[in-house]
Amino acid sequence: MQDRIEALRANIVSVYMGNVQAVDRLIVCLLARGHVLIEDVPGVGKTVLANALARSIRCSFSRIQCTPDLLPADVTGTSIYRQDSHSFEFRQGPIFANVVLADEINRTTPRTQSAMLEAMSDGTVSAEGGVFPLPQPFMVVATQNPYEFEGTYFLPENQLDRFLMRLSLGYPSPDDEGRILAKQPARTALPDLQPAMGADEVIELQRKADAVRLDRSLVDYIVAIATATRNSEDLQVGVSPRGALALAAAARATAFVAGRDYCVPDDIVSNVLPVCAHRVISRTYMHQGDTLTTRRIMQRVLESVPSPV
Repeated sequence: MQDRIEALRANIVSVYMGNVQAVDRLIVCLLARGHVLIEDVPGVGKTVLANALARSIRCSFSRIQCTPDLLPADVTGTSIYRQDSHSFEFRQGPIFANVVLADEINRTTPRTQSAMLEAMSDGTVSAEGGVFPLPQPFMVVATQNPYEFEGTYFLPENQLDRFLMRLSLGYPSPDDEGRILAKQPARTALPDLQPAMGADEVIELQRKADAVRLDRSLVDYIVAIATATRNSEDLQVGVSPRGALALAAAARATAFVAGRDYCVPDDIVSNVLPVCAHRVISRTYMHQGDTLTTRRIMQRVLESVPSPV
């Protein structure tokens, strides 16, 4: 199975020539059945990275270009009247795909953002008096520009809590940027990218990641970190039980990608900031927009909790 993961990674890296750690975290999110929010300035490859992941898996893919006039029905679907049968038929929206790219998600209104909550939490869509299951595997890769950019909306806290990780790509190194300029992978390599694995293989890898052993001492370590955030004087809102579950899932997937069937403390430590920093709210800044502040606080909290031997 490790060769399949490495093939997937190599496939993505052949197109996205930038932050390799972000690629690894994206794969961890996929194996942990989580969704990922990629936040950075325009032009650093957020959409290219999401597209590369989708094209590397032989499955359905849809892209939602989020705009201020996007409606919830444009995401989940709507009913149309069929004249031949004199009845209404539910027409599925773009959320019904294995990999969904929600591009510039914070440019649409909170009402439309919230239309994705049930899909991201339960893998279903409730519409027209029925509940429709989403295809498996199911993953939302959302991109957003920093909040200080014009025309952006804050994501509701309950929406942010549905993302397993929040990542920032940063600018590429001079060497990587030189390769980008020479090869222009988004225009040349991305359209011809071939899948590295199928949807069934992804589901099998997810099951194996679920089976990775998390020792009781590491469970207690995760609980201690979550409890420390709730008791921190710098935080108004700490990590919820859903956040603790997400940290455990990310640790298991990280260990599995590393070729182990058991977790070590570093699998937890390396995931605390990307998994937990967007789930807490500082007392000095009463919204989730201040990423740097919450990351600093989470780092201090992490350093205050003894790691198991």
